[in-house]
Amino acid sequence: MPESVTQKLIGSHLVSGSMTPGDEIAIRIDQTLTQDATGTLVMQELEALGLDRARTEVSVQYVDHNLLQTDEKNAEDHEYLRTAAQHFGLWFSKPGNGVSHPTHMQRFGIPGKTMVGSDSHTPAAGSLGMLAIGVGGLEVALAIAGEPLHLRAPEVWGIRLEGTLPQWCSAKDVILEMLRRHDVKGGVNRIIEYHGPGLAGLSAMDRHVIANMGAELGATTSVFPSDGAVRDFLTAEDRGDDWVELVADDGAEYDIDEVIDLSELEPLIAKPSSPGNVVPV
Repeated sequence: MPESVTQKLIGSHLVSGSMTPGDEIAIRIDQTLTQDATGTLVMQELEALGLDRARTEVSVQYVDHNLLQTDEKNAEDHEYLRTAAQHFGLWFSKPGNGVSHPTHMQRFGIPGKTMVGSDSHTPAAGSLGMLAIGVGGLEVALAIAGEPLHLRAPEVWGIRLEGTLPQWCSAKDVILEMLRRHDVKGGVNRIIEYHGPGLAGLSAMDRHVIANMGAELGATTSVFPSDGAVRDFLTAEDRGDDWVELVADDGAEYDIDEVIDLSELEPLIAKPSSPGNVVPV
């Protein structure tokens, strides 16, 4: 039976349950992401669990959110995170290295892998063909300890992209169009998978913009295929050996189908006080 990218990602990591929407499933987690606004609690939870070393393929602690040094508190948090990362065997990305989501995409993201992060925009890694989900700190700690992620199997929402973006439009307008149509709760209990000929005109970083803001739709995560655009991105980052092709099979079906004709988009903007309050510029 033809499978979507989402079905391939979940199926290759399924520990228990079935992919029937609403059923509880458990999936194996390959990577984790934490940042300094949430990572301190994760590290304390790892201490409480009595963990010796991280049991994931890759776990990274970023310092990119709380950089304002008005007193000693942030500096002390950052030193705690540095030593905790050293103790548990996590990569430590020091202040100034970059924001966690694009930096992880550049340095650690690998098509076909799963990831959880204690940050709502963890799904940005879906731009590489990963299944990346933002969760709570305890769930990240359990993933670092080698436990699977438990969740209700979401519906797969296939968004077919057609055409090409006109002048003055960018990838941001694609996700703003989604928010204009469906508001901030339209993606709840759904994984959004983008497919179709319109993908040819979107670079990996264009897809990053769209996948990142799937969080504003309330989606479980967003997924793109790992195709030539992803290969070009990883090659440019000197990580071409990490690329694997991961695309939907011909005839793959989705629980929900929708079409966006990119050529019909116009520049959009979200007005206060909601990302869903979208109007033409």
